[in-house]
Amino acid sequence: MPFFDSDGVRICYEDQGGGDAVVLVHGFASTARHNWRDTGWIDLLAERYRVLAPDVRGHGQSDRPHTRDAYGYSGMGADAIRLLDHLGIRRALLMGYSMGGSIAISLMLSHPERLRAIVLGGIAYDDGLDDPADRQLIVDAYRARDIAQVTSPLARGYRQFAEAQGNDLEALAALMEGERTLAPPAKFAAVRMPVMIVVGTRDNMIGDPKPLAAMIPGSRLVMLEGRDHLNAPTDNHFKESVLDFFHSAPP
Repeated sequence: MPFFDSDGVRICYEDQGGGDAVVLVHGFASTARHNWRDTGWIDLLAERYRVLAPDVRGHGQSDRPHTRDAYGYSGMGADAIRLLDHLGIRRALLMGYSMGGSIAISLMLSHPERLRAIVLGGIAYDDGLDDPADRQLIVDAYRARDIAQVTSPLARGYRQFAEAQGNDLEALAALMEGERTLAPPAKFAAVRMPVMIVVGTRDNMIGDPKPLAAMIPGSRLVMLEGRDHLNAPTDNHFKESVLDFFHSAPP
């Protein structure tokens, strides 16, 4: 994978296809390969677009800082903007899933001039981890010497998933401790770009996506029947909806 320096952090990324740029931002404890290539997204989109899929800092082949100040949605979003700058791309389409959706929301509000349209997948205004006590349980689970010491079912599930993907547990703990301030709902009223929200009907890892859709003027909400948080990215209706949405995005 090629890489670039993002304010001192090495960010690796996939780069495939040609034409208008699409940036794909993966979820927590995942990678560009797991979230986007193994599910067929990169090959599908690369038939029409230049697909850029970074390993978010703290994940995959990118650097994995162990300090909480290295993270936060605004900081991780800045990596995506620096990727566009590195490649000389003025504006791009953007899709984020789960944590990547939260990063995409941050970019939607902070850098609207760099984005043509946004897909927010597997996300709601409440990302499912708004309770600081739950986040601390997960942090403690990542730092436990052995998973047998983890008694919380929620935290154990996060630890098991992270280990299965070969993650750096201390990096994920630092990310979980990073800045997570939600933007005031009033800020969403100023959004003018096309936005589509896509969530599985059985996704119980996040809150109700309808309030988020109501906050964003003109946004479209797509519910994937029978899909949950982990298997939604493989859904064909998800892919068809995104292709149609990006095709209709203004230049």
